[in-house]
This record gives sequence, structure tokens and C-alpha cells, in this order.
Amino acid sequence: MASYKYARVPANGEHVGYENGRVTTPSNPIIPFIEGDGTGPDIWRAAVRVFDAAVEKIYAGERKVAWMEVFAGEKSFKQFNDWLPQETLDALREFRVSIKGPLTTPVGGGIRSLNVTLRQVLDLYACIRPVRYFEGIGAPVREPRKLDIVIFRENTEDVYAGIEWKAGSAEAEKLREFLSAELGKEVREGSAIGIKPMSEFGSKRLIDMAILHALKHGSSSLTLVHKGNIMKFTEGAFRDWGYELAREKYGDSTCTESDMAKGGDCARADALVIKDRIADSMFQQLLLRPEDYTVIATPNLNGDYLSDAAAAQVGGLGMAPGGNVGDGIAVFEATHGTAPKYADLDKINPCSVILSGAMMFDYLEWDDVARAIMNGIETAIKTKRVTYDLARQMPGSTEVSTSAFADGIIAGMRA
Repeated sequence: MASYKYARVPANGEHVGYENGRVTTPSNPIIPFIEGDGTGPDIWRAAVRVFDAAVEKIYAGERKVAWMEVFAGEKSFKQFNDWLPQETLDALREFRVSIKGPLTTPVGGGIRSLNVTLRQVLDLYACIRPVRYFEGIGAPVREPRKLDIVIFRENTEDVYAGIEWKAGSAEAEKLREFLSAELGKEVREGSAIGIKPMSEFGSKRLIDMAILHALKHGSSSLTLVHKGNIMKFTEGAFRDWGYELAREKYGDSTCTESDMAKGGDCARADALVIKDRIADSMFQQLLLRPEDYTVIATPNLNGDYLSDAAAAQVGGLGMAPGGNVGDGIAVFEATHGTAPKYADLDKINPCSVILSGAMMFDYLEWDDVARAIMNGIETAIKTKRVTYDLARQMPGSTEVSTSAFADGIIAGMRA
């Protein structure tokens, strides 16, 4: 066990394990949490009450989470003069499964994104974003219930790799000159330059996880979303590697869209259909034909845009969970920002982190706890006593505080 200076390891908890590609969960797992910045404390206080109530409802004291606070972001900087202490990374590795609120990252200069750092340092290569509609929530589209997808976004490569140089810097000029002299590629003088790495290894392991999810849940299709018509050797390769993986590793269970249309040997009703769409077209497809898509696998930047846009169709980021998952390690998180103007007002919608917690319990194979949380949220929404972001989209609803909405979710679980 690592030594911790700031965090306290619960005496009454045990480590989550990992064997043969699956987590093994004790009856009292130690789960680290990062409270988050801005509204993070408000939503965490609400969320942890929901989590504990759900575990108590299902297991009646036979199982219980041992929560362990670890530090990152503004709270960590103010207390320890460190935005992301090494011991926090150590804890997330050691205890394997954790959950976090939103963290501050300045735009432009300053510190690097803490969210991106966590994903890369811990090799959390899959950002998993389920997007579905909860009955009663206002939405900007006519039939939001038709959208029910899971987006697998590659998390460690693409432009998010952070390989870039400032305009006017010596490094950017040196690279510009090299591109011109050695590779015959002209870049305008004074340009900022970034590099977009995408590997066969990184792409295939993300797509592999997406295919396994689709097969496990009986999904009808998996769509590779890319911009390969323009970026042929990066995003185009992502597409090609996806088809190659499906053919070579999952040939008995999958069929390409084109082969399905031709009625070939793989054209069975139970086959997972592998298809691909150009990224810009995919935005239109999710609006006009959302029912045609169930699981999406895509590079980093595409996935960032698509997951937020899809969430907007079903009511916004307040109802959007997310998980960053690698091999035997996972960090679940609220997907929205810190909303500092609402900090300490007991106002913000806690469902993003609560739904991420449901994903976490599902990952821990405490499936009944996850279902209880989902049922509680659905019931609370039907009462129309919701936080401000939902109330303004739901005629006849009553606006309540963060903590009161959590009370409603707990009551809904117990109903």
C-alpha cells in the first residue's frame, strides 16, 4: 500500500481487485473520490447520500462503500499548493475504481487540463458516455426518446495528446522549417503548430472495448465515426483498423453494413453490424435518424463534440454521465464544467455525477445498486420537483435545491 500524506485510507475497507479482465469487488470496497471545484462540493454531498442510500436499500448493511477523499484542483492547490498531488494518482491506481466532480482548467495559458492529465497518466484510454432520455425532461427535439446511444471516445491520442507549440516560439519555427526542408510541407510563418498522433494500438484497443460492450448488451450496430475523407492517414486509418479488428477478431459475431446489404454469409439477424460515418454527417444523423445508432466508437476530438451535442438533445449535460476506463482502472466523472457562479448555492443539478456513480456501480458489478439509482432518478423527475436547469424546461414543475432533489431521488428509490 502506498503512503499517503494528505488522504486518509479508510480502516474498514478493502481494495478492489482485477483478475482475468474483470474487477473483483469486496463487500466494503475503498473508493477514492475527488470532490471537484466550483459546484463540485454541492453535487458531491448530494450524490454520496444517493449512493449510500442505494447500497443500503439493496444490501441492507451487508455491503458498504468505504469512501476515501483524495485531492486535485482548486481545493488541493489552496491546501497543499499542488493542483494534482502524486499521491492522488497513486491512490487512483492502487484502489482502481474512483469518482470525481468537475475540475477547473484555465483556457489558454496556465495549468494543463487536469482531466486530460488523469486520462493520459493513468492510461484511461476509453471515455464512455451513455446518452439517453429520461421521460418528462424538456428537450429541443421532438422525439428525444429515440436517442439511446453509448459513445466510446478514444482518450489518449489525437490532438488531445498535447503535442503543440505556441505561435512565434523557437520550437514552432524549427518544426516549420523541418516540415518545409525535409518533407516538402509548407506551413504559414508565425503559425502555432500541433501534432495529431493516432496509432493502430490505441485505436484498436478502444474499438475492441466498444465491440465487447455492444456484444454484451445485444446492440444492433457499432458505428465508427471519423473524418477520414480529409485526414486519410489518421482518422481514415482509425476506420480501417476498426473494420480490420472486427473482421479478424469478431468475424463470427459481426457483419459490415455493406455485406449485410448484400446478404452475404455473415448477414444474420443476430450479427452486430459494423458501419462507419463521416463525423460532420454524424451530427445530422443523430438529429434525423437517432434510432439507427446504438454504439459509437470515435477518435478523441470527434467524441468530445458528439457526446456533448447528443446530451443537448435529451436535456443537457446535467443528465450526462461519463467514465474514463482503462485495463483494470476507471475514473467516473461529472461531464459538465465547474459552474463557479453557482458554487455553494445548493442549486446545481447533481445527476451527472449521480448517473456516473450508477455507471461505476455497474462496472463494480453491483448491478442492482445501479438500477436502484436509475429508478430513483426516473421517479424523482416524474414528480416534477427538480433543479433549476430541468425546471425551466419542464412546464408545471417546481424548482428545488440540489439537496432536495437528492432527497427526491432517495425517496424514489424507496418507493
